[in-house]
Amino acid sequence: MTQLFTHRDKSGLTRDLIEALFPMFEQASAGAITVDRQARITWINHSYAALLGVKNPESVVGKPVQLVIPHTRMPEVVQSGNPLLLDIMEHETQQLVVTRLPYFDDDGTVIGAVAFVLYDDLQPLTPLVSKYRRLHQDLVAARKALARQVRGTRYSLGDFVGASPAALEVKRRARLAAGRDMPVLLLGETGTGKEVLAQAIHTVSGRADRPFVGVNVAAVPENLLEAEFFGVAPGAYTGADRRAREGKFQLANGGTLFLDEVGDMPLTLQAKLLRALQEGEIEPLGSNKVQKVDVRLIAATSRNLEAMIAEGNFRSDLYYRLNVLEIPIPPLRDRLPDLGILCEAILEDVCQGLDLRGEITDTAVSALSSYDWPGNVRELRNVLERALTMGEDSGILDADAIFKVLPRSGNRPTSSLVPQPVRPLAKTLADAEAQAIEEALVASRGNRTRAAKLLGISRSVLYEKLAKMS
Repeated sequence: MTQLFTHRDKSGLTRDLIEALFPMFEQASAGAITVDRQARITWINHSYAALLGVKNPESVVGKPVQLVIPHTRMPEVVQSGNPLLLDIMEHETQQLVVTRLPYFDDDGTVIGAVAFVLYDDLQPLTPLVSKYRRLHQDLVAARKALARQVRGTRYSLGDFVGASPAALEVKRRARLAAGRDMPVLLLGETGTGKEVLAQAIHTVSGRADRPFVGVNVAAVPENLLEAEFFGVAPGAYTGADRRAREGKFQLANGGTLFLDEVGDMPLTLQAKLLRALQEGEIEPLGSNKVQKVDVRLIAATSRNLEAMIAEGNFRSDLYYRLNVLEIPIPPLRDRLPDLGILCEAILEDVCQGLDLRGEITDTAVSALSSYDWPGNVRELRNVLERALTMGEDSGILDADAIFKVLPRSGNRPTSSLVPQPVRPLAKTLADAEAQAIEEALVASRGNRTRAAKLLGISRSVLYEKLAKMS
């Protein structure tokens, strides 16, 4: 196809052709202007002058066009010889839709350019602009969704549910960790949500658009750990693939590497991990070349690393390298006030996509609080799922539904006494009464008639007190 707008092409728009087409373009436009080879104004019509606030069009002839129209791209057109067929130009508070065309002499040399204001108001283009914005928003959303799939992250800080002081402190430290590119050590029992928190930290960090790679150290056989971490060079051993295999450090390069159950790592690998963190480089298995890597490390464990150091099972230098920012995650039994909102969040997640609405009563939450939860939030989810499965189609969980699936072993450990501020006697008595009613309901497995008998009151009185408590 012939290219019209080149310096050497004589078939471009000549001045004669521009002058022949000019009346038609000027009549259909909201303004017109021409410039010479030096981008000086040679002519401007009254319509364009009025848009620009120029009272006398002749007064600007001969001036550089950028002095009159600061955001114009006419100099670019005469310099390159290429047209700008559609552009939105801002002039003070106006947005003008313009087209700019160069024109040539008989030798194919640019000798000037002409511009027409197609629209002096974007209103006629609203449907087109709206469609473009919708498409752009869909594209951005699709890119984010794809990035989340590639990174393997599903959780944000809002997914760590809880409003108790202990939970709020965890979230405070997580936000602190997200804002600083340093190693983080998550300490907590199994099922407390360490991986949720690790993904949440990555999601709101400066590396959010980079990979998040997690590996459970305890789940990988010891003889494969080095290859899993650092990769394998082609043909590193008999039977090895002829292609290089990337390890977790290479996959997480630029992003975050999450090491779950880091306390289960053998001592030999601990030394190599320490070197990788200190030097920022790794050496794949069977290779003599080192590779630079840039990863942010988040480690987690349910074990007591300080006790392991004393026993010689964990390197102290690696521990101090990992434990730059420590986030202890309390067990569920230490944040029982969060049980209610945890149950609501879990039921909403479990029932999502199902034709079922999960609800839980206050007595059911009281029943759950009688258990010590050795499996923490993971066990709580399991109990709620079993209660929904074994319950009726209503999806409403009461104390009886919970007691049917709640493990009978294990009781909530008694907490140590701590000094409490003196409260009004009426408040103290009301709290003691509420606690007695709660304990009676738990002991009677939610049967209110039996609970009233245990309390030595009539059932109607019990109902009155429950109404006041709600």
